Amino acid sequence: MSRYYVADGMVQRGPFEMADLPGQGLRGETLVWTQGMQDWRRADEVEELIFAGVLPRPLPPVPTQLPTAPGYRYPGAAAPAVPSTNRIAAGVLGILLGSLGIHKFIMGRVGAGLVMLLVTVLTCGWGGLVMNLIGIIEGIIYLTRSEEQFYWEYVVGKKSWF
Repeated sequence: MSRYYVADGMVQRGPFEMADLPGQGLRGETLVWTQGMQDWRRADEVEELIFAGVLPRPLPPVPTQLPTAPGYRYPGAAAPAVPSTNRIAAGVLGILLGSLGIHKFIMGRVGAGLVMLLVTVLTCGWGGLVMNLIGIIEGIIYLTRSEEQFYWEYVVGKKSWF
């Protein structure tokens, strides 16, 4: 068994047998030294002290933010908050004004919105029939998705079509 020296500030005490260490008021930041160590170390860094039960086992660090993925729930945790999206506005405008691509502009998909608008305008409205059908389909898809599904698929995944 190792015999440990304990440093309280600038005062060195010891040596102590392993069985005597619990009565010495050791804390994790207390400096200790034993034969074979090159330098003084914090008590919570000495595996032998933790393993022998002189110090409690350290807890793993708490993550600052829990990773989230679509549909995953941590046991006992509330559903992660999803930032507000324009899902309803984009869905309604897709159904009502789909040929103009306004629902795409609301979602931040400027390129896709310009494609829909230019096809409608440059074909004198004839291409607008197809764009309107696309807008209706997309509007229905947006409105039938949950807020979380919409967020992960269209906001995070940056999906532009259907």
